Amino acid sequence: MAWPQSVYNTIKRLNSVKRNLKGLFTGRDQAVELLVLATVCQEHLLLIGPPGTAKTAIINRYTDLIDAQEFSYLLTRFTEPSELFGPLDVAAFQKGTYHICTEGMLPEAQIVFLDEVFQGSSAILNSLLTILNERKFYNGSQRQAVPLICLIGASNSVPDDPSLHAFADRFVLRLEVNKVEDSQIDELLEQGWELEQERIEAAKRAMANQAATKVLSSVKLDDILQLHVRLMEVNIANIRPEYGSLVREMRAEGIDFSDRRVVKGLKLIAGATLLRGAESAEVVDLWPLYHLWDRPEEADVLKTVLNPRLEEAGLDSLKISRPVADIILDLETIAAQEQFLSSESSIGAHLMALNKLRQELIANHPQDINTRKRVEAVIQQGLQRLEVSR
Repeated sequence: MAWPQSVYNTIKRLNSVKRNLKGLFTGRDQAVELLVLATVCQEHLLLIGPPGTAKTAIINRYTDLIDAQEFSYLLTRFTEPSELFGPLDVAAFQKGTYHICTEGMLPEAQIVFLDEVFQGSSAILNSLLTILNERKFYNGSQRQAVPLICLIGASNSVPDDPSLHAFADRFVLRLEVNKVEDSQIDELLEQGWELEQERIEAAKRAMANQAATKVLSSVKLDDILQLHVRLMEVNIANIRPEYGSLVREMRAEGIDFSDRRVVKGLKLIAGATLLRGAESAEVVDLWPLYHLWDRPEEADVLKTVLNPRLEEAGLDSLKISRPVADIILDLETIAAQEQFLSSESSIGAHLMALNKLRQELIANHPQDINTRKRVEAVIQQGLQRLEVSR
């Protein structure tokens, strides 16, 4: 059995989205990979690390590219439930009905990012637990279905409080997000300044009462939802004995995998297989297990257990030069966004992305002159637009 062409097309477009985000945010490749995996598998992701590491910016750009409704908020001990879920419907309350107006709030979002996610009150965390687990929001006497696909939480650390364990365990995937390495500072400065210029331009438009421009989405959310349905068609029979052996070995090393996380791990392996465009899971698809730790110190234990198997399976060898068709897809995605570019900074970032494609063609496909000419033509259009904007 082979996947329908629509599945391969969606995977290619998601790969294009990943390259777009990796090109914009220095040192955040793992976060981008996990964000896409969590979306396809409809699981939740926990980012551990200090503030100021571009977590919110990545998610905002990602939701633009996949055409998803996003909701972001910073929780504190004083955050009121209405700030997340919506205000009380006063008119209904006066008639004796308790109802929350959820329009534009968390219960109607598809991708949610909550910074300092463990700081919420018990009332907030209890409602979130039901949303995470059942995709339901108890709105007065009604159980309101929520369209949530993935909730990304961020925190400086994993909480020690036992009362938070059940809530924290719903975040199957974990990633430590640290400051960019010193060796990547120059790249951070270049990309970071481009993003800052975009924000300044957005503020300038706001002052002029102009509507903000939205990045043209590269992947429709419905297509991603169709990928999620395909997970049950992935053949995991061959990898299940190996996975069971790994679970026993990791538990023996002191990693406390709950039964829930064990089962979710198998689902994530299926997701990694599907995003690879394959139909049957193999050892290389075990990589999500690197991120199934409960506490950050367990990450090194997982590496010790997993590295030999994944290296033997040739995980590094998967990083080969891309076919021209994939480069053309990136070109079409970038070119389609040109009509939404109005500022000098956004056009500059546009040209930088095109130049990377040109360099990739020169390095890996020097004989493909026609595709290079297509890239050059789009670059010329961008240069002309840059002149007009000045």
